[in-house]
Amino acid sequence: MDVKIRRALISVSDKTGIEEFARALEGMGVSIISTGGTARALQDAGIEVLSIDSVTGFPEMMDGRVKTLHPKIHGGLLGLRDKAEHTAAMKEHGIEPIDLVCVNLYPFEKTTARSGCTLEEAIENIDIGGPSMVRSAAKNHRFVTIVTSPSQYESVLSEMRDKRGSIGEDLRRDLARQAFGLTASYDAAISKYLNGRAEDLFPQRLSIAAIKEQELRYGENPHQRGAFYKLTDSREVSVGAARLLEGDTPISFNNLMDANAAFELVKEFDEPAAVVVKHMNPCGCAVDSDIQRAYEKAYLGDVVSAFGGIVALNRPVDPDLAAAIMDSYARFGKAHGAGGFFAEVIVAPLFEPEAIELIRTLKTWGQRVRLLETGPIDRQKRDKREYDIRCLVGGLLLQERDLAGWEPELLSFPTKVRPTQEQMEDLRIAWLCAKHVKSNTITLVNGRKLVGVGAGQMNRVESGQIAIKHAGAAARGASMGSDAFFPFPDNVENAAAAGIACVVQPGGSKKDDEVIAAADKAGIAMIFAGKRHFKH
Repeated sequence: MDVKIRRALISVSDKTGIEEFARALEGMGVSIISTGGTARALQDAGIEVLSIDSVTGFPEMMDGRVKTLHPKIHGGLLGLRDKAEHTAAMKEHGIEPIDLVCVNLYPFEKTTARSGCTLEEAIENIDIGGPSMVRSAAKNHRFVTIVTSPSQYESVLSEMRDKRGSIGEDLRRDLARQAFGLTASYDAAISKYLNGRAEDLFPQRLSIAAIKEQELRYGENPHQRGAFYKLTDSREVSVGAARLLEGDTPISFNNLMDANAAFELVKEFDEPAAVVVKHMNPCGCAVDSDIQRAYEKAYLGDVVSAFGGIVALNRPVDPDLAAAIMDSYARFGKAHGAGGFFAEVIVAPLFEPEAIELIRTLKTWGQRVRLLETGPIDRQKRDKREYDIRCLVGGLLLQERDLAGWEPELLSFPTKVRPTQEQMEDLRIAWLCAKHVKSNTITLVNGRKLVGVGAGQMNRVESGQIAIKHAGAAARGASMGSDAFFPFPDNVENAAAAGIACVVQPGGSKKDDEVIAAADKAGIAMIFAGKRHFKH
C-alpha cells in the first residue's frame, strides 16, 4: 500500500541537507510542521512552516524540553487510519494525521566525546521528544514514513517523484527498521556513558552501540558472510577507527583481525617499532632508534611467514620507508630464503602523499595492498572501559582489556645471575610480544628483534621447542618470554641447551624453587614479572 505524503513534521539537530529536503517536499504540496531552530532555519530559507505550538496549542517550554510530547503530535503519528475508533477519536479531538517524520537526535555521543564535557551537559543532550516521535512513527509505519538521516533524503524524494507524492510499503518498513536500530543504539550510548561513571564495571544489562561501516567480501571463510561494525563511542586510536585509503581490493574480515593484532602490539612501544603479523600472531617484531631499521629487523624475523602478512608501524610512512617495505624481498629476503614478499595491509599513523603514490604505482603491489591510516598514537587515550568481548553460542564473555605492559615495579629477580641492561631491553620486548601471542606462548628476542615464536601449543615445552627451532643460531644469547609460569624446569633446561641467556615469566608455580634451581645451575638469569598474559 502506498501512502500519500500530505503533512510532514521536521525537527533535526543535524541540519545537513534539510533545506533542500524540505523545499522538495514543499514543492510536492506537503505541509510542513517544525520546531525551534529547525523552524527558524527553514523560514530563513523561505520555506513555509507551521510552528509546533500552532499545532498543539501549547508553547515550547522548559528550555525546549517540552514541545512535541503532546496528543496532537503522537495521536497524528500513532492513529490507525483504517480503524474507525482511531479516526473518530482523531476527529473528536482535532488531531490531524502526520504522514512523514524527519527527525535526527540530539548529538549525545558527539557531546560526550568532547574534552571537558560535564555530566550536566551530557544529560541535557539526552533527547526525549525525538526518540519518542521516531518510535511512534516507526511503530505505525503502515501509515507513516520515518526519516532519521540525511543519507535517506534522496531515496525518499526519489520514491515520491516516482509515485506522485507517495511512499511505498517496502521503503516505509525499511526506514522503520533503521529507525529502531537508531534508537536502540542511542540508548546504548547513553547507558554506556552512565555506566562509565559508575563503580560497577559489569552492569546488570549490557547494551552495545555499533554502526555498520561496511559489508565484507565474506567472514573467516568464503561460505560465511561478514561485516564490520564500528563502536560509535570509541575514541581510541585503533584499526577500528582507522581510515582505509583508496585501493581496488576491499579489506577482508581476516585482514581486519590481523591488522588489529599487529597494531595493538606496535602500540605497546614508545620507540620506533615495526610488527609483522600472520594469522593473528606476530612473526616479526623489532624496536630500533630508526623506523626503517626497525622494519627491516621485523621482516627478517621470519621472511617466509611474512609473505601475505600485515605490517604495522608506530611511525609515519615516508617514501624511503615505503620503498623499503615494497622492496623487502630484493633488499633483505632473497638472501634469507624468501620466495617473495607482499603485504596484505600496512597500518601506520600517517602515510605521506609521496609514499602512497610510490606504493600505488609499484606494478606488483599497486592497488592490491590496503593502507590503514590511524592518526597519531596516544597511549594515554586507551579506553579502559571498553570491554574485551568473546562470543559463545548463546552468550558473551566480557572482561577488562589486558592493558598491562612492562611494569618494572612488579619485577623480581630470584636467580643468582641478573640480566644485563641490554638483556633487560630484550626481555621487555619478549614480554610484550608474548602478551600478543596465542597461549601457550614462548617468544625469543635477540638484539631488540623477535627471532623465535612458539604459539598456541597445548603444552609450553612444545611452544619452547618451536621457538628455539625457528630462532636457530639466533637463540644463542637470546632472551625468552613466557606468557605464563613454568610448571616444571623442562623449559629452562631446553633454554639452557640452546644457549638462551635469560628468561622472563610470571612466576607463581608450586615448583618455582625447582625452576629457579635449574636456572641457577645453567647460569641463566630469570625475572618474575608478577603477571601472566594468557591469550585464548
